[in-house]
Amino acid sequence: MKFRKIVVFLLVLMSIDSVAQKRFEPTLASFEKNYTCPDWFRDAKFGIWAHWGPQAVPREGDWYAKKLYMNRQYDKKTKSYLNEPDRVYNFHLKKYGHPSVFGYKDIIPLWKAERFDPDQLMKLYKRVGAKYFVSMATHHDNFFLWNSKIHKWNSVKMGPKKDIVGLFQAAAKKEGLRFGVSEHLAASYTWFQTSHSADREGPYAGVPYDGANPIYQDLYHPRTALADTAWLTTNPENHQNWLKSIKEVVDMYHPDLLYSDSQLPFGKVGMEMLAHFYNENIAFNNGKLEAVYNCKRGETNPMWVKDIERGKTEGISQYPWQTDTSIGDWFYRNGQKYKTGKEVIQMLIDIVSKNGNLLLNVVQTPEGDLEQDVLDILEEIAVWTNINGDGIYGTRPWKVFGEGPAMTKKNTAGTYGGISDVDNIEYTDQDFRFTTKGNSIYAFCLAQPQSTIKVVSLAVGSPLFEKKITSVKILGINEKLKWKQTPEGLIINKPTSLPISHATTIKVDYK
Repeated sequence: MKFRKIVVFLLVLMSIDSVAQKRFEPTLASFEKNYTCPDWFRDAKFGIWAHWGPQAVPREGDWYAKKLYMNRQYDKKTKSYLNEPDRVYNFHLKKYGHPSVFGYKDIIPLWKAERFDPDQLMKLYKRVGAKYFVSMATHHDNFFLWNSKIHKWNSVKMGPKKDIVGLFQAAAKKEGLRFGVSEHLAASYTWFQTSHSADREGPYAGVPYDGANPIYQDLYHPRTALADTAWLTTNPENHQNWLKSIKEVVDMYHPDLLYSDSQLPFGKVGMEMLAHFYNENIAFNNGKLEAVYNCKRGETNPMWVKDIERGKTEGISQYPWQTDTSIGDWFYRNGQKYKTGKEVIQMLIDIVSKNGNLLLNVVQTPEGDLEQDVLDILEEIAVWTNINGDGIYGTRPWKVFGEGPAMTKKNTAGTYGGISDVDNIEYTDQDFRFTTKGNSIYAFCLAQPQSTIKVVSLAVGSPLFEKKITSVKILGINEKLKWKQTPEGLIINKPTSLPISHATTIKVDYK
């Protein structure tokens, strides 16, 4: 009898586990009902991304694989083609030859990643303050950075002959970082159609580029229909190819985070992928959902975590969200200008105050290491997060995200939604951003205080704050502060010394 009860109990547990592991159906209603953003992501706040691959080899920046075939430059403003080649086309012609002979397939073997050291990179990124790391899995070039069985165009069979995703993941886990992958494949089917064209004039007029060669269709994709030109293809066969590819990388690496460079792709097919990702994640984590899916849609729903490319929200969002941006160009480019440490720190603070996370692409050289100026910028960020991280990690938005003169200045619209992640506002020591954790409020002064510090939102009688302040301190110094709470604000005498930083964090404890 006792044995039978044990068997029944185990069967019940198995049944519960099975239900838990299959709780997501491929419908928006199922995602909205069942998905909750995991605490690890809400606490992490800051991630680093490796937007890296063979397109870095020419050192000409983003979209090289597409632009090398653009004999007619596309004007984004007029949404029309100009009768002049793209800059990258001319560069490729001069350095490598004509794309009907030497195309993107010939760039791939040149990527050796000979100075790639994922262990050292992860140690650095952890010290900089990142709590999660995202490896590109595949860009629009359809080149896979994992050991894929889908096609031969991957980093294990070609180029560096290394499982880039696998190596990044092992190194991230060693440092205790959550791990994610980004997929840009959904857009590649139409993005790569330039490779199927030909010059309209000149000595190669009418000679097809190498993308039109049938033996390379597994890299460049088959030719799409004339009307199939949007960011996401309408071709059902392409949808299934995408589904098979993304399922493969999810099942092989069990990432905590999956990023799509689009809205959730392809209708029902995309929902099938997402349900699979969530359910696989539950099974892998013994019944607990730890998955985060980023896509560029979802202002008012909790089905996933909305991503804003090179932008951010204007105010506090009800649901967690993410800015993805780069410290410079997306891929390595000679002579590029990088964001300063100050810009990154101020951007991180503003994003976190609005319930967001920052995912920052750190530009790697084709060889796999980082330039000294990038290392210097990261060191600035590391110094700041080491002192001020208590006000960032594990926090939540306060009642308002900020105060100060900058709040009234007009924000520039973001390229892909929201407002720009680079607002070009010169903050003053009257500009603050707020976060909260437990019985503490963190007030970030976005410029080095020049005199007495005044936080208006914490004034006596403020409708925002009716608690009793028990202590006030500035992170990074041990000096006992002189402060008082008045009807004008929380007034703090400037201490004799301040941390060398681009933003000063004031921790206010209350009861």
